Amino acid sequence: MNKRMILMLLACVVVFGGVFGVQAMINKGMNDFFDDMPMPAVSITVADAEEDTWPVRLSAVGTAKAVNGTQLTTEAAGIVNKINFRSGEQVKAGQTLITLDDEADRAQLKALKAAAELAKAELERTQRLHRQGSASKAELDRAISQADQAVGNLTSHEARIAQKNIKAPFDGQLGIRLVNLGEFLSPGTPVVSLQQLSPIYVDFKLPESNLKALEVGQTITVTVDAWPDATFEGKVTAIEPGIDAATRSIKVQAEIENEDFKLRPGMFARVQLDLGADESVVVIPQSAVSFNPYGNAVFVVVDSEDNNGTAQKVVKRRFVRTGRTQGDYITILEGIEPGDTVATSGLLKLNNDTVIKISDEVNMEASKNPTPNNT
Repeated sequence: MNKRMILMLLACVVVFGGVFGVQAMINKGMNDFFDDMPMPAVSITVADAEEDTWPVRLSAVGTAKAVNGTQLTTEAAGIVNKINFRSGEQVKAGQTLITLDDEADRAQLKALKAAAELAKAELERTQRLHRQGSASKAELDRAISQADQAVGNLTSHEARIAQKNIKAPFDGQLGIRLVNLGEFLSPGTPVVSLQQLSPIYVDFKLPESNLKALEVGQTITVTVDAWPDATFEGKVTAIEPGIDAATRSIKVQAEIENEDFKLRPGMFARVQLDLGADESVVVIPQSAVSFNPYGNAVFVVVDSEDNNGTAQKVVKRRFVRTGRTQGDYITILEGIEPGDTVATSGLLKLNNDTVIKISDEVNMEASKNPTPNNT
C-alpha cells in the first residue's frame, strides 16, 4: 500500500512538474519576445526654441473704481413730495433729485423769522437806550444774546429745510431709484446711487519686488471681459507709499478717460503696465511645458540609435524655469537654449527615451506685437 502511494505521488510530481515546466518555458519565450520587440514610435509635433525680443511689461488684475461714487441718502426724515429724476439719468452737480414734504417746516420758519426780526428790533432799541444812559450794560448784553439766539434758530431751521432737498454732489450717472412718491424716509435711507464714470480709476496690486520699476505717469493697458476686443489706455496716477504686510504687494492706481463710459465701477480688469524697455528671451509654445507642483518640465528631442545601430529620435525630460507668457508662448529662463527642439503635443504619452515620430514639425514664430499676461 505504501509503495503504491509513493509511486502515485511520484507520478503526480512528474506530471505537474512537466506542466509547470512547459508553462515556464512558454512564459520565458513570451517575455523574451516582448523584451526584444521594438516599441512603436509615438507620433508628436515639435517646435524649436527661439530667441526673440519682448517688451518688458508687468501684468496684474485690478478693479475699476469710480473717481467719485456714492449712495445718496437723506439726512432728514420726511415724506417724498417730488422725484426730479429718472433712473440711469445723467445729472449735474447741485441738481435737486428728491424733495421731501417741508410744509410744516416752512410754517415754523415764518415764526422764527418773526422772532429774529423782533429780537433785532429789541437789540436796536436797547443799544439806543444804552447810548442815552437809560439801559444798563446787562440789559444790552441780554438783548444781544437774544438776537443771536433768534438768528441761530432761524439759520438752523433753514439748514433743516435744505436737508429735505436731496441734491447731486457731483456730475455723474444715477442708478436705479429706490424710493417712491409718498414714501416716508428715515434719516440714512438709501435713495439712489450716483457714479462719476469719466474719468475712472483702476486699482491693482503688484509684488513688492516691482517697486523700483514703478513710476507715476507710466502707461497701462486694460482689457475687460465685457469688451474682449477693446483695449483701454491710461496713466499711473498714484502709488501706495506702504507695502501690504499680508501679501507683500504694493497698490497702484491708474486713471483712464473712459469718455464712452464702457468701463464701470467694480469691473474685473486685466492690467498691463508698460515699462518702456525690451529684453531678449528664449521662447517656446506653452503647449510644450508640463506644469507640475514639483517643477515644470519639457521633453527635448535628441538623436539616438537602437540596438541595431539604426538612427532614431527619442525625447529626454528636462526641468525648466519658466517666465512670463505672451499669447501662446512662454519664456524659458533656465533649461532650454535657442535651437533646442521640444515636443508640443502628446506629452502624456512620453517618458525618458521614448522613441518618437515627428508628424508635423512646426516652425514657431513669436508674435511681433504680443500682449504679455504675467511676469
